[in-house]
Amino acid sequence: MRTEHYKTIAEEIAAAIRSGALPAGTRLPTHRELARERGIAVATVSRVYAQLTAAGLVSGEVGRGSFVRDQSGYSGLEPRRLPLPTRVADLSFNQPLAPGQGETLRRALRELANEGDLEALLAQHPPGGREHDRAAVATYLLDRGVDVPPGNVLVTSGAQQAIDVAAAALLAPGAVMAVDAVTYPGAKLVSTARHVELAAVRCDADGTDVDELEALCARRAVSVLYLMPTVHNPLGFVLGTEHRERIAALARQRDLMIIEDATYAFLESVAPPPLQALAPERTVYVGSLSKNLATGLRFGYLVAPDHLLSALTRALRTSTWGSPSLITTLVTRWLRDGTVEKLEAERRADAQWRQAAAREAFADVDYIAHPAGYSGWLPLPEETRADQVAACLAEHGILVSTGDAFAVPPFAPNALRLALASVAGDRLGVVLRQVAEAVVRG
Repeated sequence: MRTEHYKTIAEEIAAAIRSGALPAGTRLPTHRELARERGIAVATVSRVYAQLTAAGLVSGEVGRGSFVRDQSGYSGLEPRRLPLPTRVADLSFNQPLAPGQGETLRRALRELANEGDLEALLAQHPPGGREHDRAAVATYLLDRGVDVPPGNVLVTSGAQQAIDVAAAALLAPGAVMAVDAVTYPGAKLVSTARHVELAAVRCDADGTDVDELEALCARRAVSVLYLMPTVHNPLGFVLGTEHRERIAALARQRDLMIIEDATYAFLESVAPPPLQALAPERTVYVGSLSKNLATGLRFGYLVAPDHLLSALTRALRTSTWGSPSLITTLVTRWLRDGTVEKLEAERRADAQWRQAAAREAFADVDYIAHPAGYSGWLPLPEETRADQVAACLAEHGILVSTGDAFAVPPFAPNALRLALASVAGDRLGVVLRQVAEAVVRG
């Protein structure tokens, strides 16, 4: 059969999905059913569904079939957004802001203009940042249990770049990186771009299944572990000290490197020692101040052992050549004058309040979240499809993310992930009750 034939069939189905003729949650014919209906080979059907899956229109679930994906919210790539006039609430992406934060930025920019060395901001900064900028981050990290000299800190344009740079330095194409079965979508994007295979490790509200991780590493040639042990995104768990010690010992035993993502760790006021403190010689510690301050301020960092600094710096130079001077200067100024500490305290209090509202709204359904986290996870009963609930909510102007954006095959959680930070506080309870009602209705 000509390749044009399978493409024509895929394009027909894609058009039906985009037009709404095949709504989100629709179960597509099995391979054999579609092959019989179209008079084509089963192998050709596999190519049809592979093309639809690559386009983000269809998701396949082992033992259940292929389903039309919801396109209204965040899917791990660039989402199709609802237009502003019809958007009631966006629970698909976290953009926390504090009242008066714009004035804080205005004042800081005015101070920089009056007393800063503006010409220095026009010059190109070195990859990884200037020494005093790296020193500000190193001092800040002491309260997180990370104690390193400034030279072991590299400034990045957000945590996403830090993860990508770490992957570029640590992973060759075709290498295997172990991740939680439910994980940060940005790590999935990096693995695709770097041609890295992800190996999923079962996890739940209590954390990563370390027994399964050990079994995986005994069975597969794993090179790197990517983990979020403190305030996991999206499940919110904080991994206990014993589990962290076992992971550090496993990394030494198997000669593995660790990428520790601590983007949301600031929301946990009392956490066990980071993996970086337990295995500093083989851990790249990644973080960001975007969620602490503002998502538009793309400021991140990574902490690395001496033997990786050259490779990481080269990877940084390849991606951006130098650190962003204005944002870096602004953020490190806030690190030094206490603004970051103040805003983080406000964020924690705000997140706790939002989680209390969520637990009240979801009192009658299963709900998983950190008590001071900005995200929540809603596992759905088998008879209720996440795609259909998300599509129903989108019709009412409420955007949510479905679990497949965070899932690593073969796992396919039937769940919704809710980002709580972006909705105005006076509307949050009403919006969450609408979500709860949609879940109950199925």
